[in-house]
Amino acid sequence: MLRILIADDHPIVRRGLREILQDEYTNAVIVEVSDADAVIVECMRQRWDLVISDISMPGRSGLEMLYQLKEQLPHVPVLMLSVYPEEQYAARVLKAGAVGYLNKDMAPQELVGAVRKVLSGSKYITPTVAEKLLESLRRDGHLMEHEALSDREFEVFRMLASGMGIAGIAEQLKLSSTTISTYRARILTKMGARSNADLVRYAMDHSLL
Repeated sequence: MLRILIADDHPIVRRGLREILQDEYTNAVIVEVSDADAVIVECMRQRWDLVISDISMPGRSGLEMLYQLKEQLPHVPVLMLSVYPEEQYAARVLKAGAVGYLNKDMAPQELVGAVRKVLSGSKYITPTVAEKLLESLRRDGHLMEHEALSDREFEVFRMLASGMGIAGIAEQLKLSSTTISTYRARILTKMGARSNADLVRYAMDHSLL
């Protein structure tokens, strides 16, 4: 029997995904969890044919979960979802070991098609993502400033660039303000920036917002 695990911190999103997939796979066991830690627990406890996870969740991010899952249970396929455009995150999650990337504004049939493809053993890559991966190869290892950021740093960078303050980011990610301030300092150093305004300009220039 097909077993699918859905991870997202928004109940309405989980319900929508579940209903779409249950219509297509009527006999499947589909379970919902609300955070990355629960994904690890469920995957260690029993077999799953597919994990569908949001990237941005409170506490540990979906990307951090993905790295741990690929290290401990590399056979479990993970399809990542996000509200962010695929050109921002897709190459990053595929390199981390995900079998595909979908934007949350997808049509239901796109979700079903992606799930069908990854369950057959293939990766789900849109033409846009394929082009981004080729671009990355063409640069021959020369990274853009934001590509040198860790996954968590990139997440914090986007929040800073969108105008969020330290306290707001800390609350959303369930981390301390001190930790977020440390991330900010690292981001500024790695990107050669002096202020949040520099980060905003960079994000706008590179279509990261």
